[in-house]
Amino acid sequence: MKNLILVIVFSLITFDVIAKDCEFGNIKFDSDFPVARLNDCDRKSSREYLLTVEAENYPVNPSPWYAFKVSAKKPQTIGITIDFVKGKSRYLPKISTDGKSWTQIPYKVKQGKLKFKIRATKEPLWVAGQEIIDNDFYQTWLEAVAKATNSKFSELGRSTLDLPIYQLESTNESNEWVVILGRMHPPEITGALALFPFVQKLLLDESIGTKFRERFNVLVIPNMNPDGVEAGNWRHNSNGVDLNRDWKTRKQKETQLVHEKIQSITQNGGKVVYAIDFHSTSKDVFYAMPNDYGAKPATMTEDWLALLDAKTPGFEVLIQPGDNPNRGVFKQYVADVYGVHAITYEMDDNADRGKIKEIANIAAETLMESLLSKAKGEFE
Repeated sequence: MKNLILVIVFSLITFDVIAKDCEFGNIKFDSDFPVARLNDCDRKSSREYLLTVEAENYPVNPSPWYAFKVSAKKPQTIGITIDFVKGKSRYLPKISTDGKSWTQIPYKVKQGKLKFKIRATKEPLWVAGQEIIDNDFYQTWLEAVAKATNSKFSELGRSTLDLPIYQLESTNESNEWVVILGRMHPPEITGALALFPFVQKLLLDESIGTKFRERFNVLVIPNMNPDGVEAGNWRHNSNGVDLNRDWKTRKQKETQLVHEKIQSITQNGGKVVYAIDFHSTSKDVFYAMPNDYGAKPATMTEDWLALLDAKTPGFEVLIQPGDNPNRGVFKQYVADVYGVHAITYEMDDNADRGKIKEIANIAAETLMESLLSKAKGEFE
């Protein structure tokens, strides 16, 4: 996929994703790679540069993603200001020499603009709002998990721009299913960093996980928006649509694919018993359906998160119940169509990466405990 050239046309877009002229003598800015986002560049002085970042289309949730590389023919320290059109700074600047290991750097925010300094050298330096997790990573990770478990890795279908959407299935003779989704919103990396250990705990744990997998099937679709990831979008898919506002009408190909998959499960005698979609926001929070909404078991999410809270004394388990049938979010879709609880698992944009993994492991363990404590009839 790295050599794939995507020609992306949005009906509402009036600008190019890749900045056209970002070479200024000694300094070069490069945005010609997957997940990049840089729209314009300007040299304000010999050591000061103004970069402009725009969304894929408007209106859009203010999640200004940026990613580019910087290099210099001769080493030089430069100042960078990023102006987010119709948005303000959300993701803090990180740098990497290889695109894999990342370090946050000092910064300032003034009037919504992000300001920082870097040391540019001949070797390109990656700069991004969060760690880069591209589409290729998902294939590698899913293949590795499938190989280490009895789960099946396959292609669910193709996105609007014909990129693969992958799925992982851990199955048994049971008819009970847990559904896990991720990356509806491309920049929400801390949600992805939680999904990976969470799923691995469910599928690799040899203690409670063994009993869990004997009773429950698991469907994982970790990267629902590969078009948005590839293009470095702030929020949307290639049609300029927020996928987590499309679950009521399901007009987008990506939500249609997942809906058809879950429908095929239920039409063949399966029963969805719980669902989770992973996201990122400005705090750690779990968006849940209300206990009195009618989803079963009534206290399923409350019971699970009480266990999580008891086992994570240094972590605040913040639950925000709510329902809005017309908003088109995934958790509401699960409650309305399948009659069971679902949750939006949100990690703070700036959460400690080690803590994300620790909480995800405990969250997976306590979810297994809570699900196993429920009789089959309780989900009916």
